[in-house]
Amino acid sequence: MKITEYIEQADKPLFSFEILPPLKGQSLKDLCEGIEPLMEFNPPFVDVTYHREEFIYKKHPSGLLEKVATKKRPGTVGICAAIMNRFKVEAVPHLLCGGFTKEETENALIDLNFIGVQNILALRGDAPKSENKFVPEPNGHAYTKDLVKQIVNMNHGRYLHEETETGFHTDFCVGVAGYPEKHFEAPSLKFDLKHLKEKIDAGAEYIVTQMFFDNQKYFDFVKKVREMGITVPIIPGIKPITTLGQITMLPRTFYLDLPDALMDELEKCKTNADVREVGVEWAIHQSKELIANGVPVLHYYTMSKAEATYRIAKEVF
Repeated sequence: MKITEYIEQADKPLFSFEILPPLKGQSLKDLCEGIEPLMEFNPPFVDVTYHREEFIYKKHPSGLLEKVATKKRPGTVGICAAIMNRFKVEAVPHLLCGGFTKEETENALIDLNFIGVQNILALRGDAPKSENKFVPEPNGHAYTKDLVKQIVNMNHGRYLHEETETGFHTDFCVGVAGYPEKHFEAPSLKFDLKHLKEKIDAGAEYIVTQMFFDNQKYFDFVKKVREMGITVPIIPGIKPITTLGQITMLPRTFYLDLPDALMDELEKCKTNADVREVGVEWAIHQSKELIANGVPVLHYYTMSKAEATYRIAKEVF
């Protein structure tokens, strides 16, 4: 079933979460351990992130450097199939512009459709760590709106190399990302929202936000989005802070602010356990306030670790 259908049929806010595919060498068992406890809260869907290929440079005896692609995580299609089979929930794969040609995107979508996936989160993706800016693949998409258009075209039976519409239609519900504190590359929030509107006009049916720690920023974001005429569901993304390192890593990596009230408590923490208590309590407060304000879904970024999200959900759902 589609995410939008779950939302339309729900009589209360839904619970969902996102997982990271396991690193090479880890098993399906490792993945399931981060999912199974959270099934208690009846998530209708689980997001599966995608990490594009990274590269290493191998030095040959001649002195020449060879650029070699590496893939650190297993394939999205297989993971989605395993989750759907094991837990009987919708798997929502992330599909990126970065690292894919249009043909590779089409092939991935054909495979995902074949195993019964009905929902896709379409993202541009980040530049590889070795590069300082995003560059699309040759014959790839530079912008999420174009990826959305390709998915919607397949829903209408239009494929890359078909001159006419075919009888083989996919039926994907497409989600896109929204940034309450704006995307870090956007010069202004207004500019960022203009591009969000383009993604919706291209056919996206729901929005999932980047994590945020100040609910007012989410409320302000929703107000501005609605003023632009965007009516699709806007799902807030929540991430509990659980380690000392995340206090500086999360703002640096995701270009977001931590509220003063949260920082006042985090500055008192001496251990990861201390941080986890503060982070969980803050996320519980966030979640309850968001539910009181009528959000359709609460979506948690778990990093494939269930403990903190389980504690939050136990208090909220």
